[in-house]
Amino acid sequence: MFAVTVLAVGRLKEPHYIAACREYQKRLSAFCGLEIVELPEHRLPDKPSPAEIAAGLAREAAAIRTRIPRGAWVCVLTPEGELKSSEQLAGALQDVKLAGKSAACFILGSSFGLDDSIKRMADLRLSMSPMTFPHHLARVMLLEQLYRAESIQTGSRYHK
Repeated sequence: MFAVTVLAVGRLKEPHYIAACREYQKRLSAFCGLEIVELPEHRLPDKPSPAEIAAGLAREAAAIRTRIPRGAWVCVLTPEGELKSSEQLAGALQDVKLAGKSAACFILGSSFGLDDSIKRMADLRLSMSPMTFPHHLARVMLLEQLYRAESIQTGSRYHK
């Protein structure tokens, strides 16, 4: 079974986000082995300097690097990434599987984003939208799109 790891910086606290993530985790279990790993967000002052932000992102990046599964195809979610339709994402994941990869890792940064070193190691830099979303909502959106991608690949009726 294809393994998907979602590395997310920060913990979900809001019950509605937690419930939505659980629902998509349940749905995805029919298609893949899914692991969601929450990594600690580096605490910053209310008005952090650029240097403080960079140091925090570097610390988060060190934690991220230790949790990326060996040999996994890596996708980072970042505003400057590529925009893809649901069908294009499904196709990209299908290509990963056809290339013989048995695992994919999706990385969601904190509210300040991701360190450039993590972005550079990605096989795909993906943007969900030119709009700005809370990073906790982005996790729900990612899980929904992964479920949609799997549904597209199997021809289910979920994707309309």
